[in-house]
Formats: sequence, structure tokens, C-alpha cells
Amino acid sequence: MQIIVDGNAVEAFEGEMVAGVLARLEPFFARTNPVSGETRAPYCMMGVCFECLVEVDGVRSVQSCMTAVRSGMNIVRQYCGNEVQ
Repeated sequence: MQIIVDGNAVEAFEGEMVAGVLARLEPFFARTNPVSGETRAPYCMMGVCFECLVEVDGVRSVQSCMTAVRSGMNIVRQYCGNEVQ
């Protein structure tokens, strides 16, 4: 199936978690840290660490490791300010 990540069409597999899709993309990250601006990526893959937060279909702070892809889903990496340039 096809989903959209940061405005780009990306292939995904039925039943796959959003974090799995992000793991295949360059650059590999889900959000930026609101204090330092550093990129953060899925870590625990079981919904505990909250490092994998993304925007899904306009809803911010969705845990990508706990969210299954669906056709046409729109995912945006979550920028929290102070990004490292």
C-alpha cells in the first residue's frame, strides 16, 4: 500500500507499524527534541519511551510504534522547535 511521509509517497506493508516505515527512510527520525532540537527516533518499539511521536492525518503526538499503517495515511515528522540546522 502507499502512504505519505513528509509529502512523499512511500510503500508500506499491511499490518506494519508507522515506526517500521520510518526506520527505512533517510534521514531516520520521528521528531525533534523541544529543548535541544536534536532528532529523536523510535527506541523501545512498545509504547513506553515516547521518542517516536509523529503527526498522523493532522493529529500530533501519535506514537508511531503503536500505530498501524493504512492506505493513504498522511504522516509528518514532528518538529518541536530549536531544530539543529
